[in-house]
Amino acid sequence: MKKVIIIGSGLGGLATALRLSNRGYDVKIIEKYSTPGGRLNTMEKEGFKFDLGPSFMSMSYEFDELFSDGGVKNPLLLKPLEPIYQVFFENRQEPYKIYKNLAELQKEFESVEPELMQKIQKYLGRAREFYNDTNDKVIKTNFNNKLEYLLKLTGVPFKHIPYLFKSMWKELDKNFQSDEVKIIFSLVAFFLGSTPFQTPSIYSILNYTELENDGYWAVEGGMYKITEEIVNILKSRNVEFVFDSEIVQLNYEGEDVTGAIDSRGNVHQADIFISNSDAASFRGKILGREKFSESRLDKLHWTLSPFTIYLGVKGKINNLIHHNYFLGSNFKEYADTIFTSSVSPQKPYYYVNMSSATDKTCAPEGCENLFILCPVPDLRYKTDWRDKDELAAQIINDLSSRIGVDLEANTLTKTVLTPIDWQQKFNLYKGSGLGLAHDLNQVGAFRPQNFDEKFKNLFYVGASTTPGTGLPMVVIGSKLVTERIENEFTRL
Repeated sequence: MKKVIIIGSGLGGLATALRLSNRGYDVKIIEKYSTPGGRLNTMEKEGFKFDLGPSFMSMSYEFDELFSDGGVKNPLLLKPLEPIYQVFFENRQEPYKIYKNLAELQKEFESVEPELMQKIQKYLGRAREFYNDTNDKVIKTNFNNKLEYLLKLTGVPFKHIPYLFKSMWKELDKNFQSDEVKIIFSLVAFFLGSTPFQTPSIYSILNYTELENDGYWAVEGGMYKITEEIVNILKSRNVEFVFDSEIVQLNYEGEDVTGAIDSRGNVHQADIFISNSDAASFRGKILGREKFSESRLDKLHWTLSPFTIYLGVKGKINNLIHHNYFLGSNFKEYADTIFTSSVSPQKPYYYVNMSSATDKTCAPEGCENLFILCPVPDLRYKTDWRDKDELAAQIINDLSSRIGVDLEANTLTKTVLTPIDWQQKFNLYKGSGLGLAHDLNQVGAFRPQNFDEKFKNLFYVGASTTPGTGLPMVVIGSKLVTERIENEFTRL
């Protein structure tokens, strides 16, 4: 029986452990944090329960595939969200509600975007074609080198090629006339930790997945149920977990890693090693690779950092739903400066998740839980976060005025996390929330590979390797790395 050590217990590590344990591998997971899940984690305070990071699920069928491949029935109970989210614009009292039902969606925008249904059907139709033509050929495929990847791309219909070389914003601008519609449909770029002016238009497939393909789902009991259910299965298979233990060095002989050394000096030995830490920074920090040195990593395009606030408030809030966006009136200017500013954003844009709207167990009776996320520059640009309380107060006051609730007066518990906290807790490079961004030179085989360049028994899974960031992509990534291991090793 081959022994496997997985460094990190984020979703990628847990999903890979689920697949490998079902194939007979002896798996051990070593985690720096005190609980499993990585960013897919939870926080409980004074009767309130918060999703620490991800707050919804899309492409739910990838989780069906994961549990099936892991030898079990999907234990998650899901609730479809409709409307899937709502967007508040500055100086507009009522939000725009975004429905999967295109007839309802058209009603929302009839005053600013005539004939929206025909336009959105055309826009989503092209995104659907791109999804269908690339999903199996590119996204769900391993590549051994860049040439192999580029040759694979030649199998993608030529009509999609222009799609690769323009921004998501340009594609939206071609299809819609109103700024409101263009801005709202471009928000999916922020799920990738980027902006629509930098994200390739191929990622309009995210509009397809949210509006037509599968929609958004809430998980009964909170998103951490995903972590809990996988961990329960793994423990039933005698998978060993080691918490509060950070891997700081690897031992090796020739082309084989022989052991992983933690911060206490313990040596963990195995036949196969999988890093669920950031695939780029791990190569630099732990392996000392010059190609992944700090100076070189700093030149790459990383996703925005999370500035997060967790509020438990008394009283019910009727005008918030599960997903809510709060935007200003200077979208282009804001997006152009948010990445590289050395100061906290002025009049910040932010996202609010109120999971108690769909799951009453997340807050005490008569209360609500609010998870507020404001994308901010990573620690390459803004290193000083002593102003965190001022920024948090600015966001809370703005939200209070826009929903008509005095949140400060009704707050029962409050926690604020800065990019420094996210870096320290989960080894996120410079606090980057979702790892490497998805520029054309940072996707596919141009992304750090899921196999090591030198050691034949070292592999990678997670947001900064293939196929990319986001829960479904990381789940797909766990399948790809499992296929690599199965092709190169035998279990017995």
